[in-house]
Amino acid sequence: MCYNSIRNVIKEENGGDIMFNSKYSNVLTIILIIVIIAIVGLIGFLGYDIYRKYYIDKEAETFIEEYENQINSDTNVIGEYTSNNEITNTYIDPGDITQNGNNSSGSSNSNKNKYTYKGFGVLGTIRIPKTGINYPVLNTYTPKGLETSVCYYFGPGLNEVGNTTIAGHNYRNGAFFGKNKRLANGDVIYIKDNSGNEVKYTIYNIYKTTPNDGEYLTRNTNGAREISLTTCTDDSKGRLIIWARES
Repeated sequence: MCYNSIRNVIKEENGGDIMFNSKYSNVLTIILIIVIIAIVGLIGFLGYDIYRKYYIDKEAETFIEEYENQINSDTNVIGEYTSNNEITNTYIDPGDITQNGNNSSGSSNSNKNKYTYKGFGVLGTIRIPKTGINYPVLNTYTPKGLETSVCYYFGPGLNEVGNTTIAGHNYRNGAFFGKNKRLANGDVIYIKDNSGNEVKYTIYNIYKTTPNDGEYLTRNTNGAREISLTTCTDDSKGRLIIWARES
């Protein structure tokens, strides 16, 4: 093979290597850009989630401070959260938050709706030291209500004899009932109603069930005051139920 032919072969081989390396570099660059975008997006999403929880908790804290100051007052005004909307109790079948109906439990607290939060009637507050939550309990169980705070779901009413159920979303950021899975038997829950009465409840039963299981709603408390907390499981396929009795 002549000198020129050998030189051409070497050029072709080197050119192929250069072209391969160039294509390989381009692919790596594209992958790197995608990874960076994904990381930035994830950080932004987590940041928004954390900010949203902070915003939710801060608004609830501001309201509860006002609520505590006004709880023994006859006024219907609590700062910017006051609404003239008509207040009604609603009941929804277990596992279905798209239906609306009437709650026939006849809660005596329904006559004490002097306080409102973002247009929803407030029956009282729930405080759980273990998970660090302190929220108003809304008297209207609707999709919008559940996005606003925890909601009265079923039963005689806050701090009434019998079993009263409170529902809340299981948010990944820990807002509302997002940390209920951390609770255990013996942990305490404080419920304050609009008369200013705060009752301490101690957890004694925690379990998971199906979305259509509503037996816990009407369970017999043998004349005691009890509460049930209900929220979705992390995979949204079931319900996490917590029972607590006055202690």
